[in-house]
Order: sequence, then C-alpha cells, then structure tokens
Amino acid sequence: MRSNKILIILSFFILAILFSLPFYATGYLVSLLITIFMYAILAIAWNILSGYTGYISLGTAAFFGIGIYVCVLCWKIKIPYLLILFFGGLGSGIFALLIGLPCLRIRGPYFVILTFGLSEAVKFIIEQIEVKAGSMGNILVGAPMMETFYYSLLAIGVLTIVVDHIIRQSRFGLGLATIKQNEEAAEVIGVKTTKYKLFAFIISAFLMGLIGPVMALRWTFIVPAVAFTPLVSFQTMIMSILGGSKDFRGPLLGAVILTLLSEAFGIKFPYHYMIILGLALIIIVKFLPIYVLSHVLSRIRCFKYPL
Repeated sequence: MRSNKILIILSFFILAILFSLPFYATGYLVSLLITIFMYAILAIAWNILSGYTGYISLGTAAFFGIGIYVCVLCWKIKIPYLLILFFGGLGSGIFALLIGLPCLRIRGPYFVILTFGLSEAVKFIIEQIEVKAGSMGNILVGAPMMETFYYSLLAIGVLTIVVDHIIRQSRFGLGLATIKQNEEAAEVIGVKTTKYKLFAFIISAFLMGLIGPVMALRWTFIVPAVAFTPLVSFQTMIMSILGGSKDFRGPLLGAVILTLLSEAFGIKFPYHYMIILGLALIIIVKFLPIYVLSHVLSRIRCFKYPL
C-alpha cells in the first residue's frame, strides 16, 4: 500500500514537471519530448494488443497514417482541432473494426505479414488516389503552436496510460493474458477470444489514430510515404519489446531509450542507426521465442502439484 502511494505521488510530480517544461525549456527539448511522447503512445497502444495477446502486429503505420489523412481532410474544411483529434482516432478505430474479424483469425507469423501488408496496401491506395487527383502532397497551412502539440500529446499519453492500467486490472485484461498463454484453453474456460481480441485491436488502433493529426499538423507537409512509413511499425514493435510488455512502463522505457538513440545517431550517422535498428530486430526475432519459452517454463515451475 505504501509503495502504491509513493508511486502515485511520484507520478504526479513527474506530470507536474512535464506540464511546466514548455515555460522554461528550450525549443529543442520540447521538440524532442514531442517525438518521445509520440513513440511512447504508439508503443503502449501497440502493447494493448500485441503485448497482452501475443498477436505481433506490424500495422501501426496504417492506423497512424489513417489518423494523419483524416486530419488532412478535416483541416481543409476547417473542423476544430480537438474534433480532428477525435476523428483521427475514430477513423483508425473503424478501420480496425472492419479488418479485425478476418485478420484476427490468423495467428503467428502470418498475422505479422498480413498486418504489414495491410499497411502497405493502404499506402498504395492513397498514393493512387493522389496521383489520379494530380496531387503532389498536402500542405497544412495555419498549424497551431508547438506548445499545442506538446500538451496534446501529453494529454493523449496520460489517457493511454490510464486506459492501459484499467485494462491490466480488469477482467478484460485477464482474458487477453489468457489468450497469450493458450488461446485454445482460454476458449474452453469460457473466454470469448474473438471478442476480446477485436476490442483490444480497436482500442489500440483508436489510440494510435489520435496522435496522427497532431503529427500531421506538426509536419505540415504530408505525403503517403511519410504518413505510412514502415519504420514507424518496426520502431514501435522494437520499443515495446525492448522495454518489456508487462505494463505501460516497459514500452515507455523502450520508447525513451530508442528515441534518444535515434537522436544521437539518426542525424549524424543515419546508416549506422538503421544497422543498429536492423540488428535489434534480428536479435528479437531470433531470441524472443527462447525468452518466451523460458518464461512459460518458469511459470510452470511455480505450480505445486499434490503428491
């Protein structure tokens, strides 16, 4: 109980510092924190589906990109900023609902490939639409100040952490964890696995879509290659797995570490950073099954069987 109180007090203290930072911090630090917030939200949202159920998704770029293009459409007709954020999340959530039922019937590496393919398919469709419309990109004029993006992402980040905490403490979260351990056994004991997976998929996509409009207005110039870059999907997955998928603290830590590495190496040594990222992906793919197996075995040893 005492440790929980200390954690709550520490959380409010950190939140107060983050809230006050734009008043005295440099523009560079605010910009860096915006990038960290973006990836932290994406990684925590990714973890709600993939970390809790074990369904590894590479569709992050699709939901993030849909949020961006919802913003492009809404900004042109002068819809208020806060409504655009909501519509970005809603658009991604609806897309997840439409593709969720067929996609979530597939498991293992096939699900990974399918989600990656869907992201690329959405990018290709939007590219073709823009080519036929004679568009060479979208310029968003009259974007808000940098502080608006900062506080928007801070608020969405707090919302994402609260949602993650509620799910983890709920019966719904327990059902998702059961799916990860053994989906067939979960169905036998009465867990509605399809419903649980679909809800997690929609919630994850909605949170990813929320930050699409924020980043679209920050970047101001939008093309499909930027909105749907597969690098976002790979980095988000690596961040979440690097930090650990037990709760939001793991993806948050992974996002901070990898974003700082990107800042340190990505500009001066862009190719070296891509090599580091590629090596990290290879190591995860190579050794993750061994880690999962050892984790399962350690859980099995915890059970005490009567003689």
